[in-house]
Amino acid sequence: MNTLTLKPGREKAVLRHHPWIFSGAIQSLSGQPALGETVAVHDAEGRFLAQAAYSPESQIRARIWNWDATAPIDRNFFKSRLANAIGLREQWIDRTQTTAYRLVHGESDGLPGLVVDRYGDALVVQITSAGAEAWRGEILSLLEDLLAPQAVYERSDVTVRTLEGLPERTGLLSGALPPQPMPITENGLSYQVDLVGGQKTGFYLDQRDNRQKCREIARGKSVLNCFAYTGGFTLAALAGGAESVVSIDSSAEALEAARQNVALNGLPEERCEWIVGDAFHELRTLRDKAAQFDLIILDPPKFAPTAAQARKAARGYKDINLLGFKLLRPGGTLMTYSCSGGIDAAFFQKIVADAALDAGVDARLLYHLGQAPDHPTNLAFPEGTYLKGLVVNRDE
Repeated sequence: MNTLTLKPGREKAVLRHHPWIFSGAIQSLSGQPALGETVAVHDAEGRFLAQAAYSPESQIRARIWNWDATAPIDRNFFKSRLANAIGLREQWIDRTQTTAYRLVHGESDGLPGLVVDRYGDALVVQITSAGAEAWRGEILSLLEDLLAPQAVYERSDVTVRTLEGLPERTGLLSGALPPQPMPITENGLSYQVDLVGGQKTGFYLDQRDNRQKCREIARGKSVLNCFAYTGGFTLAALAGGAESVVSIDSSAEALEAARQNVALNGLPEERCEWIVGDAFHELRTLRDKAAQFDLIILDPPKFAPTAAQARKAARGYKDINLLGFKLLRPGGTLMTYSCSGGIDAAFFQKIVADAALDAGVDARLLYHLGQAPDHPTNLAFPEGTYLKGLVVNRDE
């Protein structure tokens, strides 16, 4: 096995079991390991630290598989990791109420660069690292053995693969994919999801618990749902007894899917208004009309994938939350989110606080929200906590 040796003093993160090794931490590399090949990681004194997948083109030069020199990285290793991940979800997911959830969450399940989402009897796989790519065949074989899915579809269509020297790839890997869009159930509500053309792997599974929280607080409220996509929060609000829901999204196709999801569940379509347009523009239009809402949901796309974009993205988050506060009726509730990995929870809370100040309102934080437990975070890998949510009440 080739050896990757760290510079003096650069072993601290590895000893804390953080799974990433950046190129600047490396002193030397023996041999010429192939893309995704397993290498032994040593400190500057030659002591073994970990086994990792090597990625020659990425700034994250190696992703750690384990910290045990006696446990080889082989089929049994991946079988154990996959079985552990699947078992964790069996403890937390009630499949009588929810049929779509994440089975494998990358680094936080000890499988860097691998995402596996379950949609009924179909699996969607996303591979974003050289190491997971190198073991792709074994991983797919094990998923077949462990879960016997009706179909396995790949959605490795994310630009981060180019940083690993990998081409984007999508397509059916095994079985027969159900006709798309296909039905799923979440907390007793039905949705049609498109595994081939939908956002992420088909649906925003990480917001499941937050949609349920919206359902719990929506009764009797006038609701504004921004970046509504296919209506996750819209359905939750209606199911919770919302008086009205205005849904905004830039995609007419997504809002038509949302409309169909409302009808699929027999929810009151007459309480819905659909607006196709840019959320920032439409919020300003509503502000100019002096519109007011009791509950506002702001769930924008990722503005800052990395910390390098955080300051620029902060302006976008502040603008949208400022508009949200101006549209929020006194006593109303704002549910606001950031899925940007480059913006941590403390910074996001500061952005929202600054937006409230500039809007001239006093507000109190009621809840911190995050991703559902099928998207866990390894405590040694804080980057795994990417979804931040706040529930804020505007003072009367």
